[in-house]
Amino acid sequence: MRQALRAEWTKTRTVSGPLWLLLGTVALTVALSACACSVVSCGSAGCGDMTRLSLVGVQLGQAPVVVLAVLVVAGEYGTGMIRTTLTAMPRRATVLAVKAVTLTGIVAAAGTVAVLGSLASGRLLLPGRAFMAAPGHPPLSPTEGPTLRAALGSVLYLTLIALLSLGVATVVRDSAAGIGIVLGLLYLLPVVSATIGDPHWQRLLQRIGPMDAGLAVQATTDIHSLPIGPWPGLGVTAGWATAALLTGGLTLRIRDT
Repeated sequence: MRQALRAEWTKTRTVSGPLWLLLGTVALTVALSACACSVVSCGSAGCGDMTRLSLVGVQLGQAPVVVLAVLVVAGEYGTGMIRTTLTAMPRRATVLAVKAVTLTGIVAAAGTVAVLGSLASGRLLLPGRAFMAAPGHPPLSPTEGPTLRAALGSVLYLTLIALLSLGVATVVRDSAAGIGIVLGLLYLLPVVSATIGDPHWQRLLQRIGPMDAGLAVQATTDIHSLPIGPWPGLGVTAGWATAALLTGGLTLRIRDT
């Protein structure tokens, strides 16, 4: 297992694509968060959830994570490199596990940088938008319980999205199809939910969608009004990732023998 991990890590770090995608994750996450924090202002209804606003960039930063995770598997199928990989590591479960562990490590590292950068931008920009101690909104502090949970949960969310994408890519074996399926799950389900007039079905889609449910972990205020709680919501995303990986592992074992 150790040699397999070393081989996978070598493949990942010796090509430029993963590095640029990870940098893109950080840049897009921080940039969107900074933009959101720079234009918002308190209205008559109050200031809202300052932590969640600071982490809004995760919604965009997850896109490069999806591309990276899909290419980890589908890229090898596209070049034929998968034959060499499966010859070197005949145990299919080990192949997928090694890719999952390597992907988890690099996405968690980039996600941590992106989340901390987003919180830093919120701390710098939001006080100028009337988010300050006077109206009951002290500056953001990553060490506070709710903010710490939102930050940790956001990193876990990005990691789970990477694993979901890895599982889907293992099943479809095509980069374009894999990216399209995962991005559709993430971005189209919320759109469909918003267009549904029935509140029951709208709330149901928000509870089962991997993005809507998973990003509930970022909420620090009015949690009782959410369609699903922060940790249960992240559990829904984990369920999607687990199902995708199990399906991918089974497909890899049955088909690629």
